[in-house]
Amino acid sequence: MRAAARQPMRRARRTLSATVTLAVACTTLTGCFEEPSPHDAVRDFLVGWQTEDYDLAAGRTDGDPATVRKALSDAKLELDAASFRFKIKSVSMNGGESRADFHAEVDLGENNPLWQYDGMLPLHLVGDTWKVRWSPSVLHPELKEGQRFAVDTEPKPRQPVVDRTSDPLQTDTVLYVAGVYPSKLGDQAEEVVAELSKVTEYAQDRLLSRIRSSPPDKFVPLVTFGRQRYQSMKSKLDAISGIETKPQPQPVSPDAPRQIVGSVSALTPETEQKLGGPQRAGDSVGKTGLQKAYQDYLTGSTETKVITLDLKTGKEVALLKEWPGRQNVSVKTTIDRAIQAAAEQAVADTDTSALVAVQRDTSEIRAVATKGMHQEKDALAGKYPAGTAFSIVAADALIKNRMDTKQRLSCPQERTVGGAKFVQTGQSTGTMSSGTFQDNFAKGCVTALASLARRVKAEDLASSAKAFGVGQPWRLPLKSFSGSLPELSSDADKAKAIAGQNVEVSPLGMALVAAAISSGTWHPPVLVTEPKSPDPAAETVPVTQPAPVPVNPQVRAALLPMMRAGAAGTPAQAGKGKVSGVTATAGSQYTWFVGWQGDVAIAVLSKNYDAAAVAGGFFSALGNPA
Repeated sequence: MRAAARQPMRRARRTLSATVTLAVACTTLTGCFEEPSPHDAVRDFLVGWQTEDYDLAAGRTDGDPATVRKALSDAKLELDAASFRFKIKSVSMNGGESRADFHAEVDLGENNPLWQYDGMLPLHLVGDTWKVRWSPSVLHPELKEGQRFAVDTEPKPRQPVVDRTSDPLQTDTVLYVAGVYPSKLGDQAEEVVAELSKVTEYAQDRLLSRIRSSPPDKFVPLVTFGRQRYQSMKSKLDAISGIETKPQPQPVSPDAPRQIVGSVSALTPETEQKLGGPQRAGDSVGKTGLQKAYQDYLTGSTETKVITLDLKTGKEVALLKEWPGRQNVSVKTTIDRAIQAAAEQAVADTDTSALVAVQRDTSEIRAVATKGMHQEKDALAGKYPAGTAFSIVAADALIKNRMDTKQRLSCPQERTVGGAKFVQTGQSTGTMSSGTFQDNFAKGCVTALASLARRVKAEDLASSAKAFGVGQPWRLPLKSFSGSLPELSSDADKAKAIAGQNVEVSPLGMALVAAAISSGTWHPPVLVTEPKSPDPAAETVPVTQPAPVPVNPQVRAALLPMMRAGAAGTPAQAGKGKVSGVTATAGSQYTWFVGWQGDVAIAVLSKNYDAAAVAGGFFSALGNPA
């Protein structure tokens, strides 16, 4: 029932397309003529052919009506054509002979190009009536008696998503392609297709058209199955005489980072109907991640030929038109397998964590690892409270406003700023500690940091946030979040911003902040280096990204020792080499570590777990030098 329900919808779209075409074409055709003959014969023949009114077309020829009707109907099937459209170029007469030159446009279906060619209709008077002198060359100048059209296609195997060294980030999985050899079916094609349609829910007319439009001795892929579905349907497929199933390895099983690389499925009736692109049976379809974003690049487009075949031998006689198709290519990412493995190991023992690692001087994403979170939706695009990790950005604005990192600040258990209350967790009620701005930054004292709200203007905080990429319109092929800072209209708002309580960020965004301090310049993130854009149509148009922003040298000189102090004595320092960074709290459940070791900058967000411990595990596994 489901297949039957979809069938009219597909046909309705095609019929509508043909009707619109006809409306344009009829105006063109009828507008060409002022005299009734031979113009009426040309018009009626082409309009009848175009609208599949083959009786009208055949009646305007001198051929056997049944022969002409069959030839026109067969041409549509042999080309698997969605529609024909014609435009008359000229009509000339010489006594009882006439010639009409026309231009044809043949829509070769959802998965193929538009075929255009010029044809000619010879006409002569039969009694007092003009008739098209019938022969196969009326359909195409190179089509002869004993020949037929065919469409020969060569799908390209899917290309892999690869890491920064061009090693595939997935392994082969066997898909199963069910198809036929048309020459082996004889006159049983319709029966075979009816059974296959019933089993698979693919539209019967589309399956039959593919068979009839293909060279008879060539395997025609009709339906693709994943391993599980194939196993469940194998007995039904084996029971259909003429159906052959061939295993086809394709690089579709993702390695880490799996959700970034994405999943792939076999083409289904639903996805084929939705895509309407270069996909045909035998292809695989990206469902998520980069596999989906770069689907057209990974699959390319099918090489297509329109040919004529000898009816007796089935051999190719002439090549009428050829489209080489767009070459499919692999998608090269910035992922580093060693760094990714260290990140996977670091989050493995947690319940809910995300770790993003970037190259400090380019912001190329080297690893994205999660446990209990989604790599794209949470690590790249998650919207989480920044907490005191945002003090890195606030420090930029404060230091530019002459804040001395050695100035002493009190760190009470509670403090109210502009009516907003701040509480330092892990500190006994009524106790108060003190230390320098650097000390309070390092330990993330929210009450001390909030007290600095009056030392900085709202526009300065907003300017620093922008300089570190917060709210910037960077572009990645997957969803991402650059952060948001609300309008700061009071001291309370500024205090909340410095403490990161009204700021939302993603782990990716905070990794970029760490990279900016480490390298001295903020860069927008990079995940894919080739191709330049997920859209093949935009291949030559550079992707617009925010420009790199240098960190103020005086600010960086002050922040570097502050970041070293922030990591000192924490679990982040567990590995070899020096680590710089800050640990931070965000609400009652989340903790952050934002920092770097060597040339790798990271941000870790953990729920009910020490993010610094995750960072220490990462650096230890990576074994980075100082």
